[in-house]
Amino acid sequence: MRSVRRILVAVKDPYSRSLPAVAKAAQLARACGARVELFHGLTTPVYVDLVTQPGPMELIERERARHLGRLEALAARLRREGIQVTCAIEADFPAYEAIIRRAGRFGADLIVADCHPGHRTMPWLLQLTDWELLRHSPVPVLLVKNPRPYRNPVVLAAIDPLHAFAKPGALDAEILRAGSTVKTAMRGTLHAMHAYYPAPVGATPTEILSPAIAVELQERAEAAARKGFERAVRKYKILPARQHLVPRHPFDAIEDVARRTRADIVVMGAVSRSGLRRIFIGNTAERVLDSLPCDVLVVKPRHFASHVQRARRGHRFVSTPALYPH
Repeated sequence: MRSVRRILVAVKDPYSRSLPAVAKAAQLARACGARVELFHGLTTPVYVDLVTQPGPMELIERERARHLGRLEALAARLRREGIQVTCAIEADFPAYEAIIRRAGRFGADLIVADCHPGHRTMPWLLQLTDWELLRHSPVPVLLVKNPRPYRNPVVLAAIDPLHAFAKPGALDAEILRAGSTVKTAMRGTLHAMHAYYPAPVGATPTEILSPAIAVELQERAEAAARKGFERAVRKYKILPARQHLVPRHPFDAIEDVARRTRADIVVMGAVSRSGLRRIFIGNTAERVLDSLPCDVLVVKPRHFASHVQRARRGHRFVSTPALYPH
């Protein structure tokens, strides 16, 4: 993510009292001089019978006009702040595909979306639309989980320079570049972290159980991790106090470092899974997203190809049997 010139905001419920994705997209737009588009997809099926009046197309147009009016009211507030804003309503489904397709047509450099509410006691839990958007979007996605506005945000870039988790080598550069872009625009601070196995992969149980050999293996693992980590972050001139090399599994380490640094945004990379592998959550980003209390910016490798088709699906019409008195 070299620069942010166009931001697509996915507005799930235009009538919600709280729209932190809109507010944070506005902050980013002001900082980057970017254009914003507020987008709402008409994804709910249209139930049709031959008796009900008005007809389905008239109902659809009424719904579209109602939502567009609300988006325009939101846009008017942003325009008063000097932000260029457009609005779009499209009939398309499923929701994550509708967002990705609209982002492509708008030429978005960034998608901003609110995390869908989950269980009452854990409202930050991601829902299916969130997962699928993060998996399939070729455009970076900022998933807003915390309503607190950005104020000189702490941005934490989580990288894997040893590629222990099968990430493409160039993905670390994308993660750091995205983190640096946000940090600079928002006048924040950039931290970087790398979590590594404390013993080299492939070490035998006998080696690990031997105290002397175990210490040597740990030192070797740390040296390799530090070398790769320092090489990756050197270009970004991150202060040593903001570099976090952690000898733990990243599923635990990322959440821990995010809390200790009071990160406002964690930047991670993700690769899409397919086939049977997709039944299981297959990468670090997806394993830790639910547990993070802050916003998450997920980026993909530069040449990531989304399998979402370009053509819109339009409305879903569902016929219902007309009910007559017996």
